[in-house]
Amino acid sequence: MNNRIKAQKWFLPFRLAQYILLFSVVVIWLGYPNFMQLQFVLYSISTLCFSILLATEQKHNLKNVTSFIIFCQFFFELMIETSVIYSTGNINSPFSALFILTIISASLNYRLIGTLMTASAVSSAYTFIIWLGFGGVQSAPLSTKAFQTIFSTNDSVFYSIFLHILIFYLVAFISGYLAERLRSSSLELEDTSKALRRAKLETDDILKNLTSGLLSVDIEGNIIYFNRSAEKILGYREEDVKGMSCCSVFSERMPKLAEFLQDGYEKNIAYPRKETDVINIENEAIPLGVSTSVLMENDNQIRGVIAIFSNLTEAKQLEAKVRIADRLAAVGELSAAIAHEIRNPLAAISGSVEVLERELEVSGENERLMNLIVKESDRLTTILDEFLIYAKIDRPSYNKVELLHLISEVTDILFHHRSFNSNIKINIESDESIIYVEGDDGLIKQLLINLAVNACEAFDGMAGELTFRLAVYNSENTVELYVQDNGPGIPKKNVKNIYQPFFSTKKEGTGLGLSIVHRVCTALNLKINVTSQPDEGTIFMIEFNKYQPEHRLNQSESEPISV
Repeated sequence: MNNRIKAQKWFLPFRLAQYILLFSVVVIWLGYPNFMQLQFVLYSISTLCFSILLATEQKHNLKNVTSFIIFCQFFFELMIETSVIYSTGNINSPFSALFILTIISASLNYRLIGTLMTASAVSSAYTFIIWLGFGGVQSAPLSTKAFQTIFSTNDSVFYSIFLHILIFYLVAFISGYLAERLRSSSLELEDTSKALRRAKLETDDILKNLTSGLLSVDIEGNIIYFNRSAEKILGYREEDVKGMSCCSVFSERMPKLAEFLQDGYEKNIAYPRKETDVINIENEAIPLGVSTSVLMENDNQIRGVIAIFSNLTEAKQLEAKVRIADRLAAVGELSAAIAHEIRNPLAAISGSVEVLERELEVSGENERLMNLIVKESDRLTTILDEFLIYAKIDRPSYNKVELLHLISEVTDILFHHRSFNSNIKINIESDESIIYVEGDDGLIKQLLINLAVNACEAFDGMAGELTFRLAVYNSENTVELYVQDNGPGIPKKNVKNIYQPFFSTKKEGTGLGLSIVHRVCTALNLKINVTSQPDEGTIFMIEFNKYQPEHRLNQSESEPISV
């Protein structure tokens, strides 16, 4: 279908209406005279072919064939109209207006010049009718006598012919001009509509794919927009909540969000930044940062409210990690000072008590008190040792560390540690037989010892299984070490506190073991993650960088440490 026909969608209905009108005149009004039968059949065939081709041209690219059939239809239509006018009174025929309809119809398909050419054909046909009506067929020479007869008639006939031809050209010019303008306007409107649809799609894509949640409500509080991030954060699907009242949707799990929206469309109150907790579909409280804006009409009437919100869980976790890091740094400075001030006096006290224990014979309550002094002195020495370890972590030395060999040394140490018992089974699993990583071998060994001792202490003398599992990812140049036990696990409420200094749930724990682990990971830029399930065990995952001779680790970088 060519662009002109595309621009005039009602061209086909108009042509079919013209055919029905001529059918009524020829068949019903005139009784289908014999001299019109052949040309009317040809006209009907061309109309049928024209309708079929016009409907299928877009699929089969039959532009030239369709144009030819349209021309044939106009040609046979003009013949029938000429015959109808000739047989119904010639110059006095009431059906001369059929020519005008043909001219208007031609303007829908052809440009202005084509419409004027159609008007010329109609004028020639009309003149031919007049010529026949005045005996042009019996006259010889044909044209001379006939036209002399026409011009010798009274002025009313001449002016009637002139007026008809003038009307034909005037209609052709006006309809052709208007059709051109309408066609141009239609094409411009179509282009504008395409641009608007494209802009709408682009805008919709942008809003749909925002990382922040976005929703809007109208003046009655009904939800009219809900993007994908809003679905993910709030746990509702757009098709389930669109058109519903925000108060009824949000009142149960997130009443504060409903209140913010309600304040917007009822009280014209916008909140640049608010924080609230909402309950997700898993019945967990998540922190939400919300900003609302009130949409106004030109007459300052409220149109609706837009809310933009985001899940603050990661931001809150990052803030907590920063607070932990600050606290650990402070403890590190404090531990160095305390260790040096207390260790020497404590060593003197411990040595003196041991001498007294050997030389004095004590019994009963005195013996119990003596043993208590020795025991508590040993415990203080352990705490000070951990303080010193904690204090000297700040400046690691990076080198090539063979991780499997280091794990073997740690297991040897663990077999002789007081927390280990014979019912604990230790497994070592690895993707490769030799694995080199970047780091400080002393600090990494301390990290592994602390994690292993922590697992053994969790068994509390019971049977258990401790597994060191190494996974190598060559494509990413990383090695993941999993330290896994099947102990009692860490209660969910305690997971966020395990790296805090002096936090311990064990009777004789110092609360510095996992703090040292965290500080080592921070110093070596290692990622650490912990997952734990009550009665199922705990898994610590530490991610190392594979050793690369050409690689120089940037010690100023600090990777995130997640709990």
